[in-house]
Amino acid sequence: MAIKVIRNDAGNCVNFLGSSNPVYWNACLTAVVDSTYSDRINVINDVRTVIEGEDVYEFFQVPYTDFAQADGTSFSDATEASVYITAQCNAAGNTGSFVLSSADTINFNIDSTSTTILLGNGDSYAVNSIQAVANDDNHINIVKHTSGNILYKDLRVAGASISGVAVTQTLATAVNELNSLFTNTASASGTAPAITSNTTINLTAGETLNYELVATNGVAYEWSGLPSGITTVDGNVRKLIGGSSLDIGSYSITAKAINYFGEDTQTLTLNVAAPPYSNTKSVEFENQDYLGANAALLDGVLGRSGNGSGSSDAWTFHMWYKPDNFSSGQVLFYFGDSDVINGGHIELRTTTSGKLRFSYGSSNNYIRRTTTNQAFTAGNWYNIIITYNGGTTGASSADLSDYYSRFNIYINGTSPSLEDAHGNYGWSGQIDSDNLRVGRYSSGNYISGGRVDEIAIWESDQNSNVSDIYNGGTTHDLSQLATAPTHWWRMGDGDTYSTIQDNVGSAHFVMYNMTAANIVTDAP
Repeated sequence: MAIKVIRNDAGNCVNFLGSSNPVYWNACLTAVVDSTYSDRINVINDVRTVIEGEDVYEFFQVPYTDFAQADGTSFSDATEASVYITAQCNAAGNTGSFVLSSADTINFNIDSTSTTILLGNGDSYAVNSIQAVANDDNHINIVKHTSGNILYKDLRVAGASISGVAVTQTLATAVNELNSLFTNTASASGTAPAITSNTTINLTAGETLNYELVATNGVAYEWSGLPSGITTVDGNVRKLIGGSSLDIGSYSITAKAINYFGEDTQTLTLNVAAPPYSNTKSVEFENQDYLGANAALLDGVLGRSGNGSGSSDAWTFHMWYKPDNFSSGQVLFYFGDSDVINGGHIELRTTTSGKLRFSYGSSNNYIRRTTTNQAFTAGNWYNIIITYNGGTTGASSADLSDYYSRFNIYINGTSPSLEDAHGNYGWSGQIDSDNLRVGRYSSGNYISGGRVDEIAIWESDQNSNVSDIYNGGTTHDLSQLATAPTHWWRMGDGDTYSTIQDNVGSAHFVMYNMTAANIVTDAP
């Protein structure tokens, strides 16, 4: 059914019968043909446009065929429809321009709702839709606020009154008194607006905001403190969109609803949260595949300048591992000197019997801890955590038990039975940051078949937090722990071949001898 444009008998209101739009006061709407679609029209609220400083639409890009005259007659084109609607919306009493004589008088008043200016001759206009202007003849013109069109010309100061009381008989003062009435914004009997929409908005990083401000008795709306990337919708200043580029955190936005009787101001809190944690990928190793990164970027975490000095040299290593076989000694992780014979390094590997072996030092001088029994079964995921408290690691035979105790090993959150060994009573030297690798020693000892996921390193001893890190065998967002890792590689999730991103630091791994197919959909 077409929307009928009907002006009431008094000529001061227009109703769009058949739509959900409210009744509008006279002299506040203008219809125009849309600049993009010639068969559609826009109906602009002139009063709200002046208040808000931009076009406010009551109808936007609506086909002209959706409208009809008051008697149901259809329009032939969009131009005819826009002309008719504009005429009906601006037809109260005087539609042209009256030139007043010295004998003419007009008494101005405001109705009980403070929304309509009443003229003694029977005409009426919406508040904020008319304006008094001094003309060159030292008389007063009453003009339409939005267009400047003259409605009444040459009203004498002596002929103007407000609520039956003559205005001050000075032209400038009289004009100000009239305009004070025409822009009346308060009444003891009126009701100020109240914002009723939610004042807390929750958004996930990367999502787009779609929020609309709702207020009872709201007429105009204002925003302040909008974060960069959030804006209002054309034709609907109450609606906010955007925000997909916002950083994680909280933002405060001030919203204001206004009407003729007052305003309501609320602070909206926009919370931007990290996307939900999801672990779906890992990196597969075979043949001579390995990862390498700039070891110098971890020198302050895994490196040391001499024998262990305490907590400042402490660290924790974490990874998930899924072996395919144990055909040879397979190095899972390596950090340290490029000279493996004489230089200090950290090495974690599996043995041919499926045990886990950890070594600290050089090939000649080292502390070594190995699981007594087979630690892994091919085809299953395992969580590995190694902690170092930063203490000394050599080279006194009497202190060997202390050296071994510096390191704790956990598989699936539990300490396995260990066999301890040493080379020349341990390592008392430095650990240099020459090489940082996953899946390779100096040469050989690659992971000949297996998958690795969620590698993380802390620059502290997290021995007391192993249970939280392991999390009962469920991978989780490590950055949300009480102590977040210093470096964290998701090993596939969020990565693009050929770089495995360090999600905390900048030590990004490069995939060597691999293809994009090495990032697989398999995770613990």
